[in-house]
Amino acid sequence: MVKRVVVWTRNSEIQLQNILGFYNRRNKSIFYSEKIYVKFKTKLNTTIENPEIGIKTKLNNIRGLIVDNFILYYEILPDKIMVLKVWDCRQNHEKLRLKR
Repeated sequence: MVKRVVVWTRNSEIQLQNILGFYNRRNKSIFYSEKIYVKFKTKLNTTIENPEIGIKTKLNNIRGLIVDNFILYYEILPDKIMVLKVWDCRQNHEKLRLKR
């Protein structure tokens, strides 16, 4: 069996950087941003061994991991966990458009 790896799409990387940058500016420190990032990585590493741990969505093979006020949407592929979107749950849910 091939061990999966976590891969971020370009859009999810941009969303992650925007979130981390926002907290860096707001708090004038990188401490909280680093804390969030470590939580994201830890949860995503759990999906390598247990890919179906996230909540189901209406889209096939796409699940969501809840981390604090965020949901990391990911797609389960045979050789990777593809992070599709980093969603702040405090946003208007009507703006959520989940694409592959």
